Amino acid sequence: MPNLLVPDDSEEREEPPTPPEPYAPPELNREAWGRAARRLLAKTLGAFAYEGIIEPVAQRVGGGEAPRPEGGRGRADGPEQEHGPEQGPSTYTQPLDDGSALSFRARRGAYDDWLVDADSISHRGQPFTDPLAFLVRARRTLGLDGATFGHLVGELTATLAADTRLDHTALPAARLAELGYADLEGHQTGHPWLVLNKGRVGFSAVDTARWAPEARRPTRLPWIAVRTDLARYRGVDALATPDRLYARELDPAVREGFAAALRARGLAPEDYLYLPVHPWQWDEVVLPLFAPAVADGAIVPLPGDADLRLPQQSIRTFLNTSRPDRHTVKLPLSILNTLVWRGLPTERTLAAPAVTAWVHALRDADPFLRDECGVILLGEVASVAVEHPLYDHLAEVPYQYKELLGAIWREPLQTQLAAGERARTLASLLHTDPQGRAFTAELVARSGLPPQVWLRRLFGALLPPLLRFLYRYGTVFSPHGENAIVVFDDHDVPVRLAIKDFVDDVNISAESLPEHDSMPDDVRGVLLTEPPSFITQFIHSGLFVGVFRYLAPLCEEQLDVPGSDFWALVRDEILRHQARFPELKERYETFDLLTPRIERLCLNRNRLHLDGYRDRPERPHAAVAGTVPNPLAPPT
Repeated sequence: MPNLLVPDDSEEREEPPTPPEPYAPPELNREAWGRAARRLLAKTLGAFAYEGIIEPVAQRVGGGEAPRPEGGRGRADGPEQEHGPEQGPSTYTQPLDDGSALSFRARRGAYDDWLVDADSISHRGQPFTDPLAFLVRARRTLGLDGATFGHLVGELTATLAADTRLDHTALPAARLAELGYADLEGHQTGHPWLVLNKGRVGFSAVDTARWAPEARRPTRLPWIAVRTDLARYRGVDALATPDRLYARELDPAVREGFAAALRARGLAPEDYLYLPVHPWQWDEVVLPLFAPAVADGAIVPLPGDADLRLPQQSIRTFLNTSRPDRHTVKLPLSILNTLVWRGLPTERTLAAPAVTAWVHALRDADPFLRDECGVILLGEVASVAVEHPLYDHLAEVPYQYKELLGAIWREPLQTQLAAGERARTLASLLHTDPQGRAFTAELVARSGLPPQVWLRRLFGALLPPLLRFLYRYGTVFSPHGENAIVVFDDHDVPVRLAIKDFVDDVNISAESLPEHDSMPDDVRGVLLTEPPSFITQFIHSGLFVGVFRYLAPLCEEQLDVPGSDFWALVRDEILRHQARFPELKERYETFDLLTPRIERLCLNRNRLHLDGYRDRPERPHAAVAGTVPNPLAPPT
């Protein structure tokens, strides 16, 4: 009897394959790394100083420290000094653990924030450009424990590597202006506020090269069938049954192929739901953690469809480039990126179509939103959620294990645009090309409008629908740069707003309003509520602090629009809206956007000091530390 563990010498043996040689991407070179590192260090100093994580010291002209306000500038428990939007640059020093200090020049912004000159940073008289070295030299100053520091270095390094890739393939602003919505997404540089904005903890270098938005690689997604004792379907009225969804999303031959694959295993197709799955998620999460369901035939791999899909900035969202009329699909991806694990919570996934139906009903019954604003609400119109048989029933397990498998189908943007219109995410307006040309400056030049007129059109497109939902319905979206989409006419003039990501980012006022009486129980049970004093923070932090505080200095530098004029234009749009609807005067006081100071939300503190990289049963939220001046407050 032959020994199956020992090769038979009588047979010809194949030589083992030659192992592949290590590969380094061409963008990882000293010059590219240095450019990206210099920028990220300046961003780190500015972001940490804004959140009070570090406290740079202003230097007197001629040397020495300038007087500091009691409690220290930027401290969460001390009074902040008021700053206008047009503060000139000054020199600051930031003490390090060894008693030395970094020196740099920075301007103070409208929110008492910091705009650090990347070329001015020095240490002991020598240029200093390495954010990783800064972490090492300032570890005790930053208050980092060993575990947080170790993970932080890895996430910061991954972010830098992604930045060098973006630099390597960067296009001039004029070229970017010609790109369509999906392709432009692959050129964005990520969250302007979060330092660790492309950490993608869980991805390898190969994964990043394949699945990151900056890779710009359309792909075919695999599909799976999940038995209905594990999977549940929800859809809006037009997609009330799974068959209606699949008839729109899948060609007849593909649907028949899915059914045939199940019948070949002796399984009944009517007992299953179909959904796409991210290939990384299948390999890394689904196949290991749902192995019993796969073994039992409750989860069955299927042949793929032929459509190519492109990952967008949210990384787990895929836009169909083969058939733009088909839905965008949002899939769970168990990587830690920015603040949270990027899964899909089971209950919120199931609630997404009901939330869409309610928000759409508000718009469709409101002539101002529907006809004057023409606001586009990209509804999450169908979903499949797959429970894990164990994790979903244990309250104390980390939340990432309750977000493992499912899919949300979102309305496609392209089908809702009028002839000649084109769409770009709000985040794209913050982009600057390798020659220093701001994308916004390029669009303004193409429009032929004076910069202040163009900005007035921008604010007139963005703010009225957001204000209407806030004041009239006590409802807010999170209009940050990736969720808010600006629709332009054929002259690159902003004309209206599109909004996406409802179930994750719609919040309602905790104060009872008559407009909430018609809210279905399943919607009420899933939407987060906040007191009126905080509900305005979603517009402040998402739009004004999260986007406009970066856009204002770009407009000052490249469009000659002073910061004070920029903020006056925003304020004027709010006041214009309030004057349009005087009957809501009490709501303007309840949801006060023009208060002299606002709470300072902190995004980077969460990673450094609050949650770090530990597991927890609930998703983390941004920290609040002190207050900052509100540039929208009427002048005194």
